Amino acid sequence: MIRLFQAAEDAPTLIEGEVKGLTKGSHALAVCVWGNVCQGSSSCGPHFNPFGKTHGAPTEEERHVGSLGNIEADASGTATVHLDDALVKLIGPHSIIGRSLVVYTNADDLGKGGHDTSLINGNAGPGLASGIVGIYPGPPRDAAASS
Repeated sequence: MIRLFQAAEDAPTLIEGEVKGLTKGSHALAVCVWGNVCQGSSSCGPHFNPFGKTHGAPTEEERHVGSLGNIEADASGTATVHLDDALVKLIGPHSIIGRSLVVYTNADDLGKGGHDTSLINGNAGPGLASGIVGIYPGPPRDAAASS
């Protein structure tokens, strides 16, 4: 499960949680255009890219909004996710609510691999896991942490 929090439209979005069942090593993480998981990750579409940029690292100015870099799975196959991202939005015209998060088979080469797909999706291979970004009607984050 991955949770996302954003306090205001101009604030960064916190992306945190765990992904289990992966092979040990690096796996790309991305926000994709469609919240459609009917055919698994293949129906999620390309990376969310409302500004028409090429693929790059999450720390670079030239990147898709959906390019979130890599997560690291340990020997047990669990990756802990903890990212603060200024481009990913839950509030406003470029909200990712209703879109999808996808974990890929391979590491993201961050647009620097020289492969035909490096500047499209980081040459990360097929998706392994996906989920639709939605609104959880549960308690506020602070209330959940104190219970």
